[in-house]
Amino acid sequence: MSEYLSEQILAFYTNLRVPQRLPRGVEVLYPFADAAVQIVMHQFYAQYFQDTKERTLIFGINPGRHGAGITGINFTAPRQLLHDCGIQHTFGDSSELSAEFIYAMIQAYGGAEKFYQTFFISAVSPLGYVLKGKNLNYYDTPLLQRRLKPFIVDCIMQQIQWPVNRKRCICIGGDKNLRYLSDLNDQYQWFQEIDVLPHPRFIMQYKRKYLQDYIAQYLDVLTKIE
Repeated sequence: MSEYLSEQILAFYTNLRVPQRLPRGVEVLYPFADAAVQIVMHQFYAQYFQDTKERTLIFGINPGRHGAGITGINFTAPRQLLHDCGIQHTFGDSSELSAEFIYAMIQAYGGAEKFYQTFFISAVSPLGYVLKGKNLNYYDTPLLQRRLKPFIVDCIMQQIQWPVNRKRCICIGGDKNLRYLSDLNDQYQWFQEIDVLPHPRFIMQYKRKYLQDYIAQYLDVLTKIE
């Protein structure tokens, strides 16, 4: 019998190695060596991915300091990890805008258990970056983007070995993240189609009064894939 998806995901994150030769001053968010993070990751993935069912991959950009940079779980800050997933932890009650949107959307979809039975939230770069104390996206400097390409390609290559939907994936972030992922997909032919959705931080910072409209937009794409 094939190993559970939870075990494959945990092995992937456990064996992530920090890319070498990053630009000067760029630091890597690497929460996975922390014992408390390892505990909640085991609980989270055992709770939602202890099976061999196919999932559709959702690619964010990369982890940030206040979400996956703390918990090790993409778009899941400490508050959502406890209140939406029911997982006890020692990370406090901090939150982040992107996690707040994602879990509002997940609740509208039918809750975390239903959502994670169909989708896995990944990131184009599964490691996050910090420069001068602020979040840095993998595409924010041409040098960083170039030096991360082998790492990013290798990570996606590993993930498509899991039981995942190769007909389509979802990209969160319709500008630079989509362009970069699309260019790689043209080269490596991982997925037949890429659906795109606006980034939660953009929604929460600039379009919050249209929150329900954006949640509906997400649900329309998710249910189409489902």
